[in-house]
Amino acid sequence: MTDSPHEHYRITGYLTVMTVFGSLVAGAAAAGRARGRDLPASYDVQDLALGALATHKFARLAAKDGVTTPLRAPFTRFEGNAGSAEVNESPRPEHARHVVGELISCPFCLTPWIATGYVAALTLAPRLARAWAAVFGIVGGADFLQHAYAAVRQD
Repeated sequence: MTDSPHEHYRITGYLTVMTVFGSLVAGAAAAGRARGRDLPASYDVQDLALGALATHKFARLAAKDGVTTPLRAPFTRFEGNAGSAEVNESPRPEHARHVVGELISCPFCLTPWIATGYVAALTLAPRLARAWAAVFGIVGGADFLQHAYAAVRQD
């Protein structure tokens, strides 16, 4: 039986995670103000499209890639291989580790954190942000091409 998200330890954990997220956003805003930087009135479509692709790939890499298992291991349990160098893991049941395990093993859960970091970096260090997005955008595109190539070869 799976615990309800309404279990006290999970609510406390979720509140802690949301507090950390909010604190990081406030810290990035304060750093931007200290450097005299304001959020842009708008973003280039190219930055958003490349950022979406890079955020998707980085979230999958962080949450599902076999190579990044050691980073998740204190908070998750291995359940099995998922194909394409990915693994399935579940959060450890211990209360202190469970919510972190949920966050770092779920690409959908990590995406807002990664996207927020990317948008903050576009303001604070735009060249670095774009370089990061270029690397993981290229990796994401190459992964897509690897799958397409494998599908064509099977026919």
